[in-house]
Amino acid sequence: MFKTLLMGRYGNMVMTRILLLIFLLFPFHLEAETFRTIIQGNIEVSPGNQAGSSVTLGINGSALINLGADRRFLRGIEIEVSAPQAWISYRGSLLMMMYNKLNIQGGGASVEVSRGAVDLEGSRIAYEPLPGKLQIVYQIPLRQGHGLRTTSYITVPAGVTSTDTFPVLFRLMTVAKGATDEFERMTFNLTARPVLSDEGAVRLVPRYPPQLRGKPFTVLIDDVLISNIADELILKEGEHHLVILSDDYRNESRRFIVERAKTLDLAIELQDPTPLIIFEGPGNAVIFLDNVPVLQNGQPISVEPGQREIKYQIGDYTVIKTLNIQRGKTYRVALDVDLAFHEDN
Repeated sequence: MFKTLLMGRYGNMVMTRILLLIFLLFPFHLEAETFRTIIQGNIEVSPGNQAGSSVTLGINGSALINLGADRRFLRGIEIEVSAPQAWISYRGSLLMMMYNKLNIQGGGASVEVSRGAVDLEGSRIAYEPLPGKLQIVYQIPLRQGHGLRTTSYITVPAGVTSTDTFPVLFRLMTVAKGATDEFERMTFNLTARPVLSDEGAVRLVPRYPPQLRGKPFTVLIDDVLISNIADELILKEGEHHLVILSDDYRNESRRFIVERAKTLDLAIELQDPTPLIIFEGPGNAVIFLDNVPVLQNGQPISVEPGQREIKYQIGDYTVIKTLNIQRGKTYRVALDVDLAFHEDN
């Protein structure tokens, strides 16, 4: 009888009037609504599980959706309902409701781990007749400026649901009695997954030279001063520019990449600003720095800033150059010997 009514000539009109009456009797958002439901599963949504997790719901079933410990990169959660093929014949016969700020009436077990029939109190955050589609998608905003929009494929309820009000209960409820056996056996697959922001995190990890530990330095990222390098930084995904400025360490400038919903441990190798010179040359060359012989072993030599005289001597061939050494620089000095060709007419 129920199915015949739904598929009959006036079935849609009758059901529409029933739903309109329900909407009038039960406002969209109640501060404290009490109800009994059957909790059939629990889902945890986290950035580390972007594919999401699923539970199976009956026509009067509910599922609890909670958030993992890491909530920094969530701008919303996506709830996808996959309906059986037979649902098309019964469209308009189920309501979808979502609640937060849940409490179990009379106290007792935590609502986050409850299963089976339970009496709850909660605030309604979404409410509509379940659309007559085989795939139904809702996105619940979790932060201001979320950028989520309702389209022909996705429904975004109004308002923002604070992460502090989780878990959220997703509930299906029939709107009429006298359903067929086929309808009562119908099940829906519910999948909840994260909707990520375009951000990642950066932790600055300074590494000090033993003789200069604890000296001050300044960090700029994208020309913005970082006031406390101990704080974890939330940055847009993509390339960023790091600058280190200090009177006690070498200045540094480099680029790094932030990945979406990931944390980067960015090492800052603080270095002694004493200038260094690395000498290279033929094996038979004798090298002098300010008239003092130096070893040609590829190891850097510490020098003081200022004018320095460098001399290479190979047999009777001698080359002398003056180099202006600056603080915080590393110099590589090599003997450049070239061949010159001249053509006589």
